[in-house]
Amino acid sequence: MFFFAKEIYCETTSVRVQRQHVFLYAAAVLTGEFMNQKALVSLEYPKIIEKLTEKASSPMGKELCRNLTPSTDIEQIRLMQTQTKDALTRLFQKGSVSFGSVKDVRGSLKRLEIGSTLGIVEILAVCALLENTSRVKAYSRKDRNDAPADSLDAMFEGLSPLTPLSSEIRRCILSEDEISDDASPGLRSVRRNMKITNDRIHTQLSGLVNGSARNYLQDSVITMRNGRYCIPVKAEYKGQVPGMIHDQSSTGSTLFIEPMAVVKLNNDMRELELQEQKEIEAVLASLSEQIAAEREAVSLNLTLMVQLDFIFARAALAMDMNGSEPVFNEEGRIRLRQARHPLILKKKAVPIDIRLGDEFDLLIITGPNTGGKTVSLKTAGLLTLMGQSGLHIPALDRSELALFHEIYADIGDEQSIEQSLSTFSSHMTNIVSFLDKADRNSLVLFDELGAGTDPTEGAALAISILSYLHQKGIRTMATTHYSELKVYALSTPGVENACCEFDVETLRPTYRLLIGIPGKSNAFAISSRLGLSDEIIQKAREQISEQDESFEDVISSLEENRVTLEKERQEAARYKEEIRQLKAQLEARQEKLDSQKDRIIRQANEEAHKILEEAKEYADQTMKLFHKFQKDHVDTASVERERQELRKRMDRAEKKMSRPVEKKQPKKQLTAKDVHPGDSVKVLSMNLKGTVGSRPDSKGFLFVQMGIIRSKVHISDLELIDEPVITAPSLQRTGAGKIRMSKSASVSTEINLLGKTVDEAVAELDKYLDDAYIAHLKTVRIVHGKGTGALRKGIHNYLRRQKHVDSFRLGEFGEGDAGVTIVELKK
Repeated sequence: MFFFAKEIYCETTSVRVQRQHVFLYAAAVLTGEFMNQKALVSLEYPKIIEKLTEKASSPMGKELCRNLTPSTDIEQIRLMQTQTKDALTRLFQKGSVSFGSVKDVRGSLKRLEIGSTLGIVEILAVCALLENTSRVKAYSRKDRNDAPADSLDAMFEGLSPLTPLSSEIRRCILSEDEISDDASPGLRSVRRNMKITNDRIHTQLSGLVNGSARNYLQDSVITMRNGRYCIPVKAEYKGQVPGMIHDQSSTGSTLFIEPMAVVKLNNDMRELELQEQKEIEAVLASLSEQIAAEREAVSLNLTLMVQLDFIFARAALAMDMNGSEPVFNEEGRIRLRQARHPLILKKKAVPIDIRLGDEFDLLIITGPNTGGKTVSLKTAGLLTLMGQSGLHIPALDRSELALFHEIYADIGDEQSIEQSLSTFSSHMTNIVSFLDKADRNSLVLFDELGAGTDPTEGAALAISILSYLHQKGIRTMATTHYSELKVYALSTPGVENACCEFDVETLRPTYRLLIGIPGKSNAFAISSRLGLSDEIIQKAREQISEQDESFEDVISSLEENRVTLEKERQEAARYKEEIRQLKAQLEARQEKLDSQKDRIIRQANEEAHKILEEAKEYADQTMKLFHKFQKDHVDTASVERERQELRKRMDRAEKKMSRPVEKKQPKKQLTAKDVHPGDSVKVLSMNLKGTVGSRPDSKGFLFVQMGIIRSKVHISDLELIDEPVITAPSLQRTGAGKIRMSKSASVSTEINLLGKTVDEAVAELDKYLDDAYIAHLKTVRIVHGKGTGALRKGIHNYLRRQKHVDSFRLGEFGEGDAGVTIVELKK
């Protein structure tokens, strides 16, 4: 089925490809060695193959997809999975790639091997293959030189685009029906002579048609019969136009005559056409020789392109299914994490977890109809088939699959009228064949085992069959409604119960598979919800034995406890996640504080070191002066002055290194009753004035608006200030039309010009200053922000030209710094 050649060496391209890295398939891929076809059909494997085939772009690639069946060679499976993963990585990184409609040119290459010449269509097929190869080769080039190697590198490196050959073919052959004049010098010469001869023929015939023979013609046209140029002559004038008759019309009234004047020219044209055909054959022979010289490289290109098409089809399917690479083991262990059935829409499919072969080798699934039991069974079987075919599976990463040599599946109703088989007989026929062939390397799947016959006998038979498989260590999954099988699973080591969850309140299954919990059929609850009378349901309950009813009650209790535990587990997981997030936030905050602390200490040390260096330098300088004074016998007063100066310098250095901050105390300790919204206050810690914006809360905190800053401060940090409201008289018109000054308008001591252009700000400032001057304000505050400085510059230029502006300056620390301007108005 699979083969590896040690190497292929192509002399013309110097391409050596180690095929232990290039995985090649025989024509019949994995056929006949694995899996009975019945199991493949039962598990809907052919539908997966149809989806895979749609992803391939070449006919030969599609054929490989159609012939794909699961493998039993663990190394081959792992290699195929790796190839699929690497192709999927390239699709995510560089997008899709098309391998074109690569045609099968193996027959043409075989003809070249025996010395034949290829036709135009065959040569163009080879050319298309080489052009596709060149495009795929360009796609394979990695963006970074340090990009890691993968399993497809050797295959891409083995591709030989043979660009000179494909360019030569395109130069010589324009289409399937046309050879270029430049294909060869001889062909160009022949076609030039053909054009000249053709022109001479048309000149001669045009002279006859438009001249002496015009009256003898049926139509003034030049036509062609049997490859020779003729003119249509009326039958009664055939003697007037000497020449050779080649044809006549259906009525016999028109004869197509080749005039004697063009017979030789027509003969010349015919000879030239034969020469043209010879030149074309020579061109095709030359191209065939060039292809034959690269026969091995072209053959290898075809093989690799088809294989790459096959591999990238598997990757494209994995992308559609959001699949991942399964981890294979040979211990018979299945661990599927959040697995989905690949034929159910992703939005509708409910992910399930499936375990088998580790703590238990027999899993019995129970629950109501349409609850998802059969889907769970098919999911385990189909994903195993896909994994062993080199396909990724729709499940989370690190999902595990076991290597099985055979899968036996008894799923669905296989009643046969032709073979006189009932449902039970049909199932039992399958089971008998399974028991004869199954071994420890097999996976056995039963749907509704023991159904179709007497429930008591069916349950007993089902337990016996499962016990037989369990004793032989065969991995088995079975679905059932029988309570006896639930008890069997509870009481037998290595056998586990599972159920498909069902919501009795909504009468809908949740499709979640719960391993370790036996399921209930919920027949009574469902019937009651659907409207069946309580009397009938009560009589039905009386038909159940006390032991069976007790068992069902235990199952119900287990289910209730499970739901409660599940909710508590989810809640605990949520709390755990919240704690993790809080811990991460605290760690980040602590890290930030530590970083700030280190930076502050470092800056403080650098500043202290700088101050000490200055003090040391000044001390050295002073000592030099002392020595000088001693030598020069300077008076003690000068020495004392220098000593006092040194003491002052040292005191200033000490103040820089440690400057205590004295906290200002309010003149009067305020209470909640003393402050009201709108009161003017001073925030002592910030040395800013503001307006109270809210009442104090229970802890004494309130909001204060300080210009553009709104801050929450404690009442103990506030001091009431008396700012008289300065009012300006405003004009009001009386009913008699007279104007009187009766109403005052309050003027703010601050104007905010943030976000305005210079022109807008100056216009608004002009009106504001007029109002402030009339209201007898002494000082006003203009907020313009720092920004680029353009607004500040424009405002300052305006203020310099105002007569009622006494002076202005930028704000100091605590007033807004360079973001505000303080203006003193004239009295």
